[in-house]
Order: sequence, then C-alpha cells, then structure tokens
Amino acid sequence: VPDAPQSWPSCLCHGFISFLGFLLLLVTFPISGWFALKIVPTYERMIVFRLGRIRTPQGPGMVLLLPFIDSFQRVDLRTRAFNVPPCKLASKDGAVLSVGADVQFRIWDPVLSVMTVKDLNTATRMTAQNAMTKALLKRPLREIQMEKLRISDQLLLEINDVTRAWGLEVDRVELAVEAVLQPPQDSPAGHSLDSTLQQLALHFLAGGAPPPGPDTLEMVSEVEPPVAHVGAGPSLKQPVAEGLLTALQPFLSEALVSQVGACYQFNVILPGGSQSIYFLDLTTGQGKVGHGVPDGIPDVVVEMAEADLRALLCRELRPLGAYMSGRLKVKGDLAVAMKLEAVLKALK
Repeated sequence: VPDAPQSWPSCLCHGFISFLGFLLLLVTFPISGWFALKIVPTYERMIVFRLGRIRTPQGPGMVLLLPFIDSFQRVDLRTRAFNVPPCKLASKDGAVLSVGADVQFRIWDPVLSVMTVKDLNTATRMTAQNAMTKALLKRPLREIQMEKLRISDQLLLEINDVTRAWGLEVDRVELAVEAVLQPPQDSPAGHSLDSTLQQLALHFLAGGAPPPGPDTLEMVSEVEPPVAHVGAGPSLKQPVAEGLLTALQPFLSEALVSQVGACYQFNVILPGGSQSIYFLDLTTGQGKVGHGVPDGIPDVVVEMAEADLRALLCRELRPLGAYMSGRLKVKGDLAVAMKLEAVLKALK
C-alpha cells in the first residue's frame, strides 16, 4: 500500500533525520551493530517503518536498521493452520449439528498483511466461521454429510474472496461435522438412508412388506389371521438366512443389477457376541444373495446389533438416532448405500 507523496519540507526533514541516524550508527559501531543488524531467514520477510513510513519488504539475509528511527515487524511466509471451533448450527431441514473446520493459509503479500489487518489470525477465523454458517444454513443435513468435499471447496473460494485483499491466501478448508445434536424435523433428506436400511432389514428378518411410510395407505383386515404352525415360515427368532433369501432372491434381475451395480454386506451382531453375515451382490448377472461374505470386496458394509435391529423394527428406536449415535454403522460410500432405494422398489 503506497504512502501519500511527501511535500519537499517533509522529504528534507526525513532525509536529514535519516542522515543523523546513519551518523550515530557509524560513531557507535561496532557496539550498535549488535542492535542494528538483523538476520532474516528465507521463510520470513521484515517490514520496516522508517519515521512511520513503510519501506519495501526486507530479506532474506542481513538487514540494517537505523537506531531510534526504524521499527520493524517480521512476517512468516510459511503455511499455517488453525481450526474453527465447533459451533451449533441449524440446517435447512431443521437439524441441529455441531460443525467445525480446519483451515490452512499462507501470506503471499507481507505488506498487505501488515497494513490492512491488525490481527490476521482472528480476522481469518471469523471470516471462515461466517462463511461456514451461511453455507450450511442453506443445505439439508443429508447434503452436508454427503457433499462435505464440495462444500469445503466452495468455502475455500468464498474465504479467499475476502482474504486476498489482506495479502493472505487460503490453501485448504476441511469441514468437520462433530455431531448431530437434533435430527431433522420430518424432512425426507434426514431419514432417507435410515428408512431404506430399516425397510431392507425388515425384509431380511421377516420376509414381509416394508413398513408403511407417510405416503403409504395401510390396509387393516377385520378378520383375525390364522395362527401360524411351527416351522411354517421364518420367525423373529430364526429369520435371518431364510428370510433374506426368500425375500430378495425372486426380485433380483439384470435391470436391477444395471441400476445399482454395487455389492453390500450385512453384519448382524448376536447377543452372544457372534456375528451373522449376509451379502447382496448386484454387480454381475442377475445378482445374488446369500449367507456369508461376498466373493469380492463389498462397496458398503451395514453393521448393527440384533437388539438394536429389533428395536428399529418395533419402533422403539428411531433409525436416524441409531445411525447418528453409532448403534447403526454404515461403512463405505453413503451415495452407494442410497442405491438400496432401487432394491426396495423392486420388492414392492
């Protein structure tokens, strides 16, 4: 930032005082050398103010300062990082979540960084927090969870639009969703994945129809159904393998394979600590389903305890609450897990 041009009396006075400073330096040398000579490393620049007026950045190497009339400030050019502390935000669909961010930045113009902002770290942190708040308020919870990389790239551009005028450039922004404090308020984006897992688990365990949703008309029969005989069909005590095979196998097709094109593994943890594993492979042919691990590496692994699964089916535990608390775990790409919607449509 260039200073305003000086008048000739000011220039004359400035030159005279500078000459006196040089003279004092020579008279007291070499004692004054201990105070007047400064070493500037390669990764730093020194901003010198002579009689209050800024000079061009000095360094790297040895810099000579005039006693009593020069003041200086060091500027580190290396990449630095800070974190935006987690704060509570409300998403577009009413969910309350705790979100923070990690930011990496560097100074590309040391003069601007000294002249335009007093506390560069605090100003950058506040800018990042404001940009993060504005960006997340416009998005539902599911989009925030699945599009963190895209949102981080957008935050990078928005923060740089502000900080470039300060001589600072942000190199990287990483969004961090610490926790979901309150689930969405009956929004489709909040329970789409969890309802998919719940309906599919119901098919695996009972071989029945999916639970009625908000747009489903449930038919209630006035006639009491007959009592099932022992061994006539899968029960909640022994449902898994037989229910999984009978519920899904007839509905597999080449069209479903081309639409989904993914392999899923379902891990059900039993009360004794053992684990029952099933797979749904929709990558080749007409697809296949069975007991055990798939032939290849699964794209998504769904894991839950048998007690939590029973609670989900009995409506004692909310699917979103189970997923966010870690009682229902999805390992893999959430976008691939969303393709289970196509499997549910085929089961109808």
